[in-house]
Amino acid sequence: MADWQKITGGVTAPRGYQAAGITAGLKPSGLPDLALIFSEVEAIAAGVFTTSQVKAACVEYCRQRLQAKHSTRAILCNAGQANAATGNQGYLDTLESALAIAQALNISSESVLLASTGVIGQRIKMDALRSGIPKVVAALSETGSDAAAGAIITTDLVTKSIALETTVGDASGGLRQRPVRIGGIAKGSGMIHPNMATMLAFVTCDAMVSPALWQQMLARAADRSFNSITVDGDTSTNDSLIALANGQSRTPAITEWGAEAEKLEAMLTAVCQHLAKAIARDGEGATCLIEVEVTGAHDELSARQIAKTIVGSSLVKSAIFGRDPNWGRIAAAAGRAGIPFEQENLQIKLGDFLMLENGQPLTFDRAAASAYLKKAAIGAYLQEDTVLISVNVGNGYGVGKAWGCDLSYDYVRINAEYTT
Repeated sequence: MADWQKITGGVTAPRGYQAAGITAGLKPSGLPDLALIFSEVEAIAAGVFTTSQVKAACVEYCRQRLQAKHSTRAILCNAGQANAATGNQGYLDTLESALAIAQALNISSESVLLASTGVIGQRIKMDALRSGIPKVVAALSETGSDAAAGAIITTDLVTKSIALETTVGDASGGLRQRPVRIGGIAKGSGMIHPNMATMLAFVTCDAMVSPALWQQMLARAADRSFNSITVDGDTSTNDSLIALANGQSRTPAITEWGAEAEKLEAMLTAVCQHLAKAIARDGEGATCLIEVEVTGAHDELSARQIAKTIVGSSLVKSAIFGRDPNWGRIAAAAGRAGIPFEQENLQIKLGDFLMLENGQPLTFDRAAASAYLKKAAIGAYLQEDTVLISVNVGNGYGVGKAWGCDLSYDYVRINAEYTT
């Protein structure tokens, strides 16, 4: 059993946070497009960003800010224009955005982080942003997480949100047990193949954690979540994962590795994995979530590499969409992952159907296996809509998971018309 429980509230579930989402006129659709997350006190900040050589201005800005200062008060996110590949003027727009929201909040611009999403090569519509900033500040609320989650999406069909709560402290040792909460929102549907996807994720926490430890926790959580999903093999210019910890739970500060740090990181990872799976399930044109678990590898990194190669295979994804239990495509993807293993050790299962054992094909009920895939396509969202692929490659201790979605006709339709 997990040592936490799910609660409502998203990024405003932890103490000391407010959020808002409004329509500022940035999107041609007229849908909400400007989000703000605000900590009532200075919060420790950590970030993981795209590894692309073509980076949005907000990514460069946030990296510089976090290198100079490990704390922040606000995250402002615009949707509609990626402000990537926009040259020096795009960066000047970013600086102006930070200054404008800082002045509206009466805080230093050094305490502002930024994110953008939308069409690459388009600058932020600054007139709309300028007029929207007073409105988004006025809309800040302790129940504003859902509005913020709705204002950061682009081609997403659903918003992504989660909040978890645990307790810290040992009553038997004289320490009062207090709740600690972590909440998160995210966006992403296409251009998802993170090397931290187009994805943005914002996480809030009310524990007090040292900056170095919080960054380490976030990096590991990203590897086991956002860096383990794929929709189409494309990495964005704007990928950003930002996490805040403001200490408002009033629990003892976590400054070194131990039981409390381990518990907090496990909950942080669970939040990130939920958001990552929600992104993969909402892949453009997707009908189901695919989860691949690889066991028996030399280490966790090797297992994740094999799992991500399988779930990212266009042939595997197409077979799942066609409800075709074609295990040969799974075997082929595992074999080209770049991780050595003995072919005679390979085992492949689709759900409960064992298809390959000791590198040898087995007889299985193909009609029933196909029915299993069809059932997932009509299953309840993020509950009964998951296709499980289990692969064992040997006797090692490495275990890794990756998530993705099937590849449908609609993916091409959506992306063929993206800017038109």
